[in-house]
Amino acid sequence: LARIIDDSDFLEFKALYSSATVCGMGAIEGQPCGFLGNNGPIDPQGATKAAQFIQLCSQSGTPLIFLQNTTGFLVGKDVEQVGIIKHGAKMIQAVTNATVPQITIQCGASFGAGNYGMCGRGFAPRFLFSWPGATTAVMGGEQAAGTMRIVTEAALKRKGIEPDAAKMQKQFDAVVAMFERQQDAFTTSGLLLDDGVIDPRDTRDVLTFCLDTLAEGAARTMRPMQFGVARM
Repeated sequence: LARIIDDSDFLEFKALYSSATVCGMGAIEGQPCGFLGNNGPIDPQGATKAAQFIQLCSQSGTPLIFLQNTTGFLVGKDVEQVGIIKHGAKMIQAVTNATVPQITIQCGASFGAGNYGMCGRGFAPRFLFSWPGATTAVMGGEQAAGTMRIVTEAALKRKGIEPDAAKMQKQFDAVVAMFERQQDAFTTSGLLLDDGVIDPRDTRDVLTFCLDTLAEGAARTMRPMQFGVARM
């Protein structure tokens, strides 16, 4: 953020409330923007903070810039008891209903529902770019491989078959390798899951261009078609 924002001047929103989700105001070439970033997974407090911040920016007409680096929403008994699904839904609803321009930069990890909550491709940001080291997937390779191992071992035990440790490890390694091949930025960009891979050093220039383009588009008046359709 310090390298992107004018004069590195960042006004953080609720800095002491869930530091893993960062929200705040800054400007790029004089254009005020709301920024959302991650320092880890999204917890219930972070989702609530992000939802309120998105709503405030939408009400004030401030463009939103999402800097993704999250493994997703926290899971487990403890966070479920405090309402991670409810609070996560508030964040995703805010992203969906926001009417201001939204720009997304995939800086690091972008996994699972965290991709949606941080305005991933499925939520149609106006522009979406990736850094070369970014990774995008339903979940991390090791997490997926671990889940597959648990399911396979349980299925074999129900049939009275003792799992073969060597085969289980081979399956684990194969799943990890498959995910790693499919989640890197150049593979996902080749599938048109973003608008291009950019050099991190060019992020400020790219955002400036995007904001200027969006401002120009908003200033144009759409004229209704006034001519009939002529036959050739």
